[in-house]
Amino acid sequence: MNVSIFGIGYVGAVTAGCLTKQGHRIHCVDVNEVKVDGINAGQSPIFEPGLDGLLSTACDRGLLTATTDCESAVAASEVSIVCVGTPALESGRLNLAYVSHVYKQIADAVKSKGTEHQLILRSTMLPGSVRSLAEQHRPELITSGQLRVCFCPEFLREGSAIGDFGNPALAVYGTIDGERNLALEELMGDCTLMPLEAAELVKYACNYWHAVKVAFGNEVGRLSKHLSVDGHAVMEAFCQDTQLNISANYLRPGTPFGGSCLPKDIAALNSYARQEGVALPMLESIQASNHAHLDHLIQLVNHTGQRSVLIVGLSFKKGTDDLRGSPMVALAETLIGRGVEVEIYDTNIDLSRLTGSNQTETSRRLPHLAARLTVDTAGAFERNQLIVFAQDLIPEPDLAQLISADHVVLDVNGIPSLRSIPCHYEGLCWES
Repeated sequence: MNVSIFGIGYVGAVTAGCLTKQGHRIHCVDVNEVKVDGINAGQSPIFEPGLDGLLSTACDRGLLTATTDCESAVAASEVSIVCVGTPALESGRLNLAYVSHVYKQIADAVKSKGTEHQLILRSTMLPGSVRSLAEQHRPELITSGQLRVCFCPEFLREGSAIGDFGNPALAVYGTIDGERNLALEELMGDCTLMPLEAAELVKYACNYWHAVKVAFGNEVGRLSKHLSVDGHAVMEAFCQDTQLNISANYLRPGTPFGGSCLPKDIAALNSYARQEGVALPMLESIQASNHAHLDHLIQLVNHTGQRSVLIVGLSFKKGTDDLRGSPMVALAETLIGRGVEVEIYDTNIDLSRLTGSNQTETSRRLPHLAARLTVDTAGAFERNQLIVFAQDLIPEPDLAQLISADHVVLDVNGIPSLRSIPCHYEGLCWES
């Protein structure tokens, strides 16, 4: 396949080398003539293990050329890959000037060429950027099908980029039209198609997670140092738990965290660190983040305008009657305080069995809980138009009978059976 790559920086040079290794013919484009001359001589503009050899071999085989002329590169290729930089402005906002300029150049060249062309953007951009570029520069080309635009984020680590290209830890892409792009899949290998804005966001999610892990390890390390403990030993023990700590567990959007352990332990360690004068800003922000998520849930309920609500699942998670620190208790408490009629359905709760701090906290926060609990699902669904589902406590066949088209359903945890039922459905962190 003939491919033009715009931007001979880190991502562009590695992409060029790896695609020539697969036998594709690459036409690199850059405004920097020094980089262009270097590529034409088989020289890498950056140091990356193995890249010099790939580029030199590609030049010897006639698979790699470079130019400053955009139009000729587009004319000589079926696919263009944009790898130009998106640096930060002084304000912190993203500078899309370079990628916008290149996109316009390619769109103009495609218009002149008059044949179908594929455009793959790999430059890191905020969600909505690709669609905005497509709307600004010759949108008629997309409407006519002459230009197919997609976004494929790169996950190349410096020092191991060639290996990462051939065996990526994550490979996803999104398209303007929502359809598969076979040309991209041929070039990039086995990639998962996602909604366009999701593909843009996942790059930031990954980088944020990497930053969170580094900050987390360093904050635990600072506290360890203060206690004359080996921070490496603490984190090595932490990482031995691959069932909960190093896994996909707890990484699913849904209800805020609660229960008797997490809120208490986070508060205790934060208080201790402040008393000891050890700064743990990221760890201290966790409680505020959790409160913001609960506020988001409360706002979604308020925006429905409903004055009677049925909450399905009151305990902090399914399979327990522990109401301590439960976000659903906080939701019920807030709604009742605002004069909203609240009913609760939770088959795990037997008030006669609540004891100790669980009973004490529940009595303090929801003193009339007994009057609000119901086992009459049919009556509860008739009395309440808004149903907040925190747990899947009702069998799917019953749900289909209970939920009408007029019901407003707020799904807190992504319960699959709710999505197929005709109603006014809304997810806490996702669309229907």
